[in-house]
This record gives sequence, C-alpha cells and structure tokens, in this order.
Amino acid sequence: MNRKEELKMVRSEHPVAETVRARVLAELADIESRHDVTVLFACESGSRGWGFASPDSDYDVRFVYAHRRDWYLRVEPQRDVIERPLDDVLDVSGWELRKALQLLHRSNPTLLEWLDSPIVYREDMRWAPRLKSLASAFFSPMRGRHHYLSMAKKNFRGYLQGDTVRFKKYLYVLRPLLAARWVDMGLGMPPMRFADLVAGTVHDSTILTEIDDLLALKMRANESDYGPRRPAIHALIESMLADAELEREYKRPWGEVAMLDAFLLDVLEGT
Repeated sequence: MNRKEELKMVRSEHPVAETVRARVLAELADIESRHDVTVLFACESGSRGWGFASPDSDYDVRFVYAHRRDWYLRVEPQRDVIERPLDDVLDVSGWELRKALQLLHRSNPTLLEWLDSPIVYREDMRWAPRLKSLASAFFSPMRGRHHYLSMAKKNFRGYLQGDTVRFKKYLYVLRPLLAARWVDMGLGMPPMRFADLVAGTVHDSTILTEIDDLLALKMRANESDYGPRRPAIHALIESMLADAELEREYKRPWGEVAMLDAFLLDVLEGT
C-alpha cells in the first residue's frame, strides 16, 4: 500500500522536535508492520497536548488503528489495544477502531481530546477528517461535564490538600474545572489546549495573572517540583467545586449509532 498517497504527515513548523517526531513516526510504522494494522490518526496527549509541558515531560503518543477486514470476523473477541511503553521519554499506545467508535458512542472525553489535539503526528486523510466530524456529532455535554468534574474532584482530594503542592497538580484540577465551565457556558465541546480554555472561561484579571505565573513556573520546573499554595487559584478551585453538581444520567449513550456502524464498514472496505 502506497502510504505517501494515503497519509498526511505534518512536516512544516511542527511543535515537536524533528528527532523526536522521526522516532514517533518510525514507531508507528513498526506498529503497522508488526500488527498488520493501519494507523488512521496519531497525536500527542497529556501535558504537551494541553500546552503546559515541563522540560522533562515525556511524549504521550496516542493513536487509532484498524485491522484488516478478516480480523473483525472472528468468533472470539481479540485484543483491541496496542501498548508500547518504551522509556521515560516516549510512550506509545492506541485503540482499535471498533473500540474507539464504541467509546465515541459514549462520548468518551479522552478520545474527543485526542481528536482535538494541536499536535498531530499522522493522519490518514481518507478517514481522519470524517472521524473528527463524528467526534463533534457525538459530544455529550452531560457526559463531558460529569467526566471533568469527577476528575477535578479526585485530583483536588488527592493532590491539593497540603501547604505545598506540585505545580502541575493545580493545572490537573484547574483544566477539567474550566472544561466543565466551558460546557456550562454553552460553548460546546471543550478545546484540548489549556490556553483556549482559559481565554474562553476566565475573565478576572487577578486569576489570569495567577494562572500565567503558575504556567510559567510549571514550564520551567521539573514534573516533580513542589511549591507553596497559590491563594487565588486555590480559592477559585474550592469555589467552583462547591458550586458543581454531578449529573445522574451521564452514562446514557449519545448520538445515532448507525453513523458509527457506517464509518466502521467504510474503513474496513477501504483498507
């Protein structure tokens, strides 16, 4: 199969260093060869995708892939995840297409973030644009809001109770809270980039200054570095958590599953 004709590889002004990107692309090509699959989409997840990586942050490469048609005609379910944790610098893992579409039917926020990542390593231009459009169609405000509020509450309880905290943990609470606020404001699917979330949801100059200072610290410090509480941000987080209520019906599937069935069939017939 002629990959040059079928795949768009992001080359110009890529935010990831050429040496790292070349290694990522080589790993993806090796995965395709070893597992006899087609990578439809590959991106950066985690802090680099959110836009507040530390100097020692690793690279979290996430992808969606499809097997050949016959793989889907077996009686017994097969493994639907490929995981290749390599070292402290690069971690590569992906979801099989049918699994990804099942998660999309449940408006899985993690998958939606992948498809909105500002750092894309590879896209199959036959399928990636359609997959991204399905993401928009299957976004559930209720489920997304529940996911982000649950994440914020869990991280707040686990990481922000002491007099000193790891810089990145403030962002790991603040980012999902602002994503929930984005939904509550009727703005649709929250963007993955933290800067976009802040721009759309925070308008208090004191808080904006605190966030800017925290980001500067986070992007200079190592992942494990600690510092004193940030009073304004801490107060904002406590206020938002106190006001937030979780939805009870968040597990309800979202959207018309026939759209996902049609996409899966088209991919299998076209690969």
